[in-house]
Amino acid sequence: MFYITRNHPHSTFPLRLMNNQIVGNTGLYLTCYELSRRGWNVMPTARNAKGVDIVIYNSDATRYLGVQVKSLSKRNPVPLGNSLDKIMGDFWVIVNNLASITPKFYILKPEEVKKLAHPSGKGEHVSYWLEPPRYTAPKFHNQWERIK
Repeated sequence: MFYITRNHPHSTFPLRLMNNQIVGNTGLYLTCYELSRRGWNVMPTARNAKGVDIVIYNSDATRYLGVQVKSLSKRNPVPLGNSLDKIMGDFWVIVNNLASITPKFYILKPEEVKKLAHPSGKGEHVSYWLEPPRYTAPKFHNQWERIK
C-alpha cells in the first residue's frame, strides 16, 4: 500500500490509502476513458477473470480488439509471470505513475512485450519482467493511434 496526495490546485482529493486493487482499477478505468475519448466502445471484462481486461469495438461493430492493462503506482517493472505464453490480447496498455497527478500511458503490441521481456531467476523459478527503460520508450508513450 502507499499514500497518494493530490496537491494540484484544482483537486479536492484528500490523502488516500491505495492498495493494489485500487491501483489496478484506476489504471483500468483511465484506459477505458482514454479509449472512449478516441471513439471506441469500451467494455471492461470481469475482474480477475482469465483473458483480456477490456474489449473494444468501433462504432459500427466491424472491428473488435482485446486490450490488456497493467497498472503501476510508480515507474516500476511490469510483472509478466513465469511464462510468455500467457501474453494475450491485441494491445497492451501500461499505465504507470498512478500515485502522481500525471499518470503515463504506454501502448505496446503483445509481440513487443514478449520481445522486450527480461527473465529473472533460474530453472523452474524463472519469471519475466518488462523493465521501465524498455516499455517507457518514446515510441510507446501515449501512442494511442497504434490502436486501430
